[in-house]
Amino acid sequence: MGSTVTIGTRGSKLALWQANWIKDRLETLHPDTQVALDIIKTKGDKILDVPLAKVGGKGLFVKEIEEALLDGRVDLAVHSMKDMPAEIPDGLCIGAVPEREAPMDVLIARKGLPLNQLGQNPRIGTSSLRRAAQLRHARPDVVIVPLRGNLDTRLRKLDDEQMDAIVLAAAGVRRLGLADRITEVLSPDVMLPAVGQGALCVETRAGDPVMAPLMVLLDHAVTRRAVQAERAFLARLEGGCQVPIAGHATLDGDRLRMTGLVADLDGRTMVRHTLDGPADNAEAIGLALAERLLEQGAGAILDSLQTEIH
Repeated sequence: MGSTVTIGTRGSKLALWQANWIKDRLETLHPDTQVALDIIKTKGDKILDVPLAKVGGKGLFVKEIEEALLDGRVDLAVHSMKDMPAEIPDGLCIGAVPEREAPMDVLIARKGLPLNQLGQNPRIGTSSLRRAAQLRHARPDVVIVPLRGNLDTRLRKLDDEQMDAIVLAAAGVRRLGLADRITEVLSPDVMLPAVGQGALCVETRAGDPVMAPLMVLLDHAVTRRAVQAERAFLARLEGGCQVPIAGHATLDGDRLRMTGLVADLDGRTMVRHTLDGPADNAEAIGLALAERLLEQGAGAILDSLQTEIH
């Protein structure tokens, strides 16, 4: 007799793609298991006219789903890793981190021009403080246009609201089969990704004896290591508030290399550093990188940002 597992997920097209991808993987790896989806509306889905930083930043897209997981309504949850706050609630854990999709950001331009060829004072849509700060650093003349909503909505607004371009995560664009819309994959030298970008988080109850064995084959060791370093970096710097922080780790054999960045809102002041070390020390490398940035002036930037944002 097979078992039924229920996944908690948001209802956007991308969230459903991600949840169905995990569903298919689980049913393939464990043929006696049936997987159902439970669509849960989060605060981030309901508040679409206010920048995320003004309404709480990270956690807006996961809290209600985590509550359903804690009270047993669902057995596991699928999130975009970059939506996960640095702290996981007591009683929950990251059960699996599947192999990462492309972690970079992409530019989708209305007239197909790359960032450095857009005309004077280009209007670029994003509601990410991280993206806005790095865009302003690369192009001080840029005009940032607030942009919320799911991927389809953002693409429609690019045309309707006369923006020159928008910036999105490559992973979401590719997962929804829209790679042909990409004008330019932004180099991490120009646009360092968000912590966890491109990776999925499969969240479960801690110590769940039924879910734990199902997670083993879903987990991708290289991606988990990279994400561990990035999330340790995030936890040391800011925890849950949305501020212009970026961090991206890669593995080469048994070595892990991570670059981190903290910027002010206008992108004029930017502290950036890269560290590498043994992949076994992923969390320690992330923490050490955060400390290095704090020493180099990131602490003063973060202190001033807390005042500006709140």
